Amino acid sequence: MHKQIFVNLPIENMARSQAFFRALGYEFNPDFTNEQGACLVVGENLFVMLLVKDFYQTFTTKAIADARTTSEVLVCFSCDSREEVDALVAKAVAAGGTSPRPVQDLGFMYSHSFDDLDGHSWEFVHMVDASKALG
Repeated sequence: MHKQIFVNLPIENMARSQAFFRALGYEFNPDFTNEQGACLVVGENLFVMLLVKDFYQTFTTKAIADARTTSEVLVCFSCDSREEVDALVAKAVAAGGTSPRPVQDLGFMYSHSFDDLDGHSWEFVHMVDASKALG
């Protein structure tokens, strides 16, 4: 099986994107970060490569989607609590992101999301432990 995941996203402005994600409490791996790409560490062996559009384009012959108007991917991360979900979205909005959808509370799953400065959608969920739910 696979050992790591690297999600690659095109961005407009490297400094602005790094500042945004640092405001959410994330860090970057300096070994894989330069002016063209930044390795955002989102968990153990979980990474998002933020690539400036010109550099991103070198990896594909397809047109780059405008994430503000087109859904290209939905990135979803688990959280340990509802409070963690809400705190991440609040930090994102405070740093300039938007929250276009309201919280979804399905009982067994609580989710909320934000769109980053380039329009990419990030969703955070807290799932009820099935063994606790069954009592």
